[in-house]
Amino acid sequence: MVKNKLEKLNRFKGSGPDNIHPHVLRETASSVCSPLSMIFKESLRAGETPEDWRKANITPIFKKGNRNDPANYRPVSLTSQVCKVLETIVREQLFNHLKSNNLLSEEQH
Repeated sequence: MVKNKLEKLNRFKGSGPDNIHPHVLRETASSVCSPLSMIFKESLRAGETPEDWRKANITPIFKKGNRNDPANYRPVSLTSQVCKVLETIVREQLFNHLKSNNLLSEEQH
């Protein structure tokens, strides 16, 4: 599952504070999937994530209007690609569990 997620990373996205570029993760998916799986399992078991996964590189992006007005900018956050892989796996597993056990109501999507 980890290898599959790594191979689907968008190679044109930026790296986060850990400086691990998604292109590198894609190209090395076969080699890094097992160690990452172990890190993911331990992280979930311990209920903690590495500090770099909780950080973001934030860049202000100009929207429109007066460039001197801070309200005319929106923040774009670049977070760890490795953490995004873990988050995707957890989200999919949780959704599948809820769906297969009929724990989602029709109002939820």
